[in-house]
Amino acid sequence: MAHAAGQATGDAHGVSKPDLTQAGPTNGAKFTSPADRSTRQTAQSAPATKSGTAAAPMTAAPMTETAGANPTLAVGLEASPTTAHAITLGSSITSAATPLDVSVDWGDGAVTAASAAGTQVVVSEHTYAELGTYTVKVTVTDQAANTVVTNEVAVKTGGSDYTPYGPTRLLDTRNGTGAPKTKVAPYSSAHLKIGGNGGIPAGVTAVVLNVTATNTTSGGHVTAFADGDEKPSTSNVNFVPGQTVPNLVIVPVGENGYVNLYNGGWESVDLIADVTGYFTQTASSGYTPLAPQRFVDTRSGTGTAKGQLAGYGSFSTQISGLGKVPASGVTAVALNVTVTNPKSDGHLTVYPSGQQAPTASNVNFTTGQTIANSVIVPVGPDGKISVRNGGWNPADVIVDVVGYYSPQSKGSYLPFTPERMIDTRDPKDPVYGPLAGRDYIYTAMSEPGSGVTGFVLNTTVTNTKDSGFLAVAPDPNTLDEYDNDAASQPTPPGSSTLNWTTGKTVPNLVQASTGSSGLIDFWNQSDGNADLIVDVFGMYQEN
Repeated sequence: MAHAAGQATGDAHGVSKPDLTQAGPTNGAKFTSPADRSTRQTAQSAPATKSGTAAAPMTAAPMTETAGANPTLAVGLEASPTTAHAITLGSSITSAATPLDVSVDWGDGAVTAASAAGTQVVVSEHTYAELGTYTVKVTVTDQAANTVVTNEVAVKTGGSDYTPYGPTRLLDTRNGTGAPKTKVAPYSSAHLKIGGNGGIPAGVTAVVLNVTATNTTSGGHVTAFADGDEKPSTSNVNFVPGQTVPNLVIVPVGENGYVNLYNGGWESVDLIADVTGYFTQTASSGYTPLAPQRFVDTRSGTGTAKGQLAGYGSFSTQISGLGKVPASGVTAVALNVTVTNPKSDGHLTVYPSGQQAPTASNVNFTTGQTIANSVIVPVGPDGKISVRNGGWNPADVIVDVVGYYSPQSKGSYLPFTPERMIDTRDPKDPVYGPLAGRDYIYTAMSEPGSGVTGFVLNTTVTNTKDSGFLAVAPDPNTLDEYDNDAASQPTPPGSSTLNWTTGKTVPNLVQASTGSSGLIDFWNQSDGNADLIVDVFGMYQEN
């Protein structure tokens, strides 16, 4: 089912996790300029103006440096990103024991001042309004010696903004697109070029791909990771023999511009990858997460004509200006797209309105199957998106909006080293044991006021005892209210993140909003137990 059947019992299981936002950016970037690059000069007196007039300033003649005073004066710089937009700067001053004035020009028009006394490290912090690369200049002045030293360092903010692209097929091992025309061998990877491929620039930090496994002859999984990084223990796509299954991934890109798609099955498999956008450390479109909102349901006529979408048929639906999506400036939208009651095998393609449907696919289905997949798709000039049924018979389509990208949105992406956050199969997990039907797990993901607005997660259900769906939504309660038994009953979400039938293992990417409390709920919307696995890949942060 795509809707909840009945009310949840409300039994909650809490996960006490460290605040993941404290880890900060994971790229380990440091920007340095050693002290021997310091430039030394004599101080000049401040400009003077004639008293009581607006005349041009009269500059005094340069003052002479005091002989032998503070000959070691120098400053070395080391900076690193601490949040999506913030930089911490350490100014390592070498000096005689004397008062010093320290000025930091952050390169965006902002200047801050500090004081020092002799050799020490002065730590400064700054938050940039826009992502990008800036030149930071530090000036240290010894007034007594009439001496000034300066040093500069180029810094880059840690967050990344999104640029829509495509949808475009970059990889298809069935026909040799982007890789040799052969299946990916077991326990090996397809090596896919991202940076510099087509219109995608070099230097991208992460990419949005819809990865599909097909022609499978064994069970297994696909893990997407940056080339040059160690393969994580997490998974992105899970498959069984004979299954064609897609899943959206947001994966970091290696410094060489490549990503790896690892086949964790014990037999070879064909892989397909369609790109819908990429992230760079320059100002573009930020992300605004939303509590899931239903925009389309062909069963009820919401957002389009009532009735199943015909085979090889398509429809367009308005995105901009509806619900909490702005009327203008939206470049792309984050969706959860569900197909249900299909009368034949097929696939759905979601694409910007005003274009022809590309060869890319977003949701693959078999006759009678209910299945969901996350989609990030550019919005057409008219504020609409289109959906095409690639099957030869009709199917019902459901579209839930979970967020949008726009230049006005401030949420920039910070990738993590992938981490397994929940695994109810693991005896060491805080919520060991299957999640009962109609129960939920609440997770404290971030602190209110941290600027974190959402997380990129991969959710997987397995060992399912009944058909149902997983719902993910922000929790209205605070962690303190749960700790003090004062939490109110959350309303179970009416939208689905992933759907399953008895005995199936199903994954799906989730861009989950943290709401106002920093808590996210995971609901088992079925009448039977299911095991839940949650991997975290990154977060969106506004500052």
